[in-house]
Amino acid sequence: MGEAKRVSLRLILLFLVASSCFYQLRASDDDKVFYESFDESFEGRWVVSEKNDYQGVWKHSKSEGHNDFGLLVSEKARKYAIVKELDEPVNLKDETIVLQFETRLQNGLECGGAYLKYLRPQHASWIAKEFDNESPYSIMFGPDKCGTTNKVHFIINHKNPKSGDYVEHHLKFPPSVSSDKLSHVYTAILKPDNELKILIDGEEKKRANFLSSEDFEPPLIPAKTIPDPDDKKPEDWDERAKIPDPHAKKPDDWDEDAPMEIEDEDAVKPEGWLDDEPDEIDDPDATKPEDWDDEEDGEWEAPKIDNPKCATAPGCGEWKRPKKRNPAYKGKWSAPLIDNPAYKGIWKPREIPNPNYFELDTPDFDAIAAVGIEIWTMQDGILFDNILIAKDEKVAATYRDTTWKPKFDVEKEKQKAEEAASSTDVLAGFQKKVFDLLYQVADIPFLSGHKQKILDVIDKAEKQPNLTIGILVSIVVGMFSILLKIIFGGKKPVKPEPEPEPEPEPEQEPTAEISKQEESSSGEKAEENEDNGAAAIAPRKRAQRQA
Repeated sequence: MGEAKRVSLRLILLFLVASSCFYQLRASDDDKVFYESFDESFEGRWVVSEKNDYQGVWKHSKSEGHNDFGLLVSEKARKYAIVKELDEPVNLKDETIVLQFETRLQNGLECGGAYLKYLRPQHASWIAKEFDNESPYSIMFGPDKCGTTNKVHFIINHKNPKSGDYVEHHLKFPPSVSSDKLSHVYTAILKPDNELKILIDGEEKKRANFLSSEDFEPPLIPAKTIPDPDDKKPEDWDERAKIPDPHAKKPDDWDEDAPMEIEDEDAVKPEGWLDDEPDEIDDPDATKPEDWDDEEDGEWEAPKIDNPKCATAPGCGEWKRPKKRNPAYKGKWSAPLIDNPAYKGIWKPREIPNPNYFELDTPDFDAIAAVGIEIWTMQDGILFDNILIAKDEKVAATYRDTTWKPKFDVEKEKQKAEEAASSTDVLAGFQKKVFDLLYQVADIPFLSGHKQKILDVIDKAEKQPNLTIGILVSIVVGMFSILLKIIFGGKKPVKPEPEPEPEPEPEQEPTAEISKQEESSSGEKAEENEDNGAAAIAPRKRAQRQA
């Protein structure tokens, strides 16, 4: 009976889970406006541009390491253009719209784009196969990198209601493009409260307000005033802050013709200067080649060499006094500058009301009628996948978790493994070179007495790779010690340095107290000498006589 209850509970739970999943999928489908997985070939559904500039070949290809298909840029240094018209235009007003797609730069990206263009409704005669860079879009979004450019574009093409002109407004300080070769998902969330959020891999990288002049360049709302295009600077308008002093006069002693340098009259020709010797002479050892023809080759001349006499002399040839700066040199005279009494400042045209100014509560975006990719890239291997337009952020998050995240996790783990293997290969290569060198060292004749010890340590290092670095250090230190012993014969005993003899103290005048102490000491010594007997006195006297 208990088992039956457990089975019933399991069935109920399964039913609830299935119902929840069905509800989520149904909700996702309801909030999903457009989705392209590229699980099937794009041919017949997407239209490749037939314009002559676009020679790049699109391919339906698997992402490297996955069984998942995408739209592949297959050739380098080509322009590409492909477009998919939507069944119905997507309104960008009054509700949240989420734009999301994946890209994978399988060969990196040095110079090229990987962005999407969301086209506004085209003119009546437009056809998809004529899609090109002139086809008007409402939003451009995605990575672009070349030279100093490295950013995730977000550009809106907004119509000025006064002038009727469309203006491109670029997001300021956009996020950077990921430089690796992993799959990344880019998300733009447009909200009816004028907020924009840019996510990369589900993480918010940029938040902006469509109506803020700090977030878009140029701002969507134009300036209230503009410089008057018909205003002209008056002829008497003086913009010079400084002018030459009209009352200044050149001093009488100012010589404009004086040279900057003059000969140094105090200079004296060095002794030994060889005035009659040239710096170069004909090479006396040179001979005219046997095949030299004076008629065809001209008169033969010996090559020049440095005059050997000049090598030991201070100089050769005509001696000339060196130049020095002319103390009388002043250059071209000009009047000093003074404040311009007529200065009026830098002229600017007057401001007038901007005829194209308008106020805006919410952006008046054009609807999205098609999704296109129009790029010029120097790299191949760019893969586009899972292009989504939705009305709910949760829908985009669900697609990220189910389509992008599993691939990214696999690629990330593979990347870590490859990096670890690469570092291991580098270490292994280093170890092999060191071991080869050590085997050669072990065969050196004068180390024959230590050969077995060296081989034992090398063998231990080869069997325990994790300890290799420490063991290699030990080997190097050990071998260095052996070499020192062989070269210098081990440690030599260190001779103790002799202690310095104490310097004699300077003689001092005896004081009364010192004299009493000496007398007392002399008396005590005399008594000791008497007790020791005459035998002790005699040698001392002999020593004194010998001295």
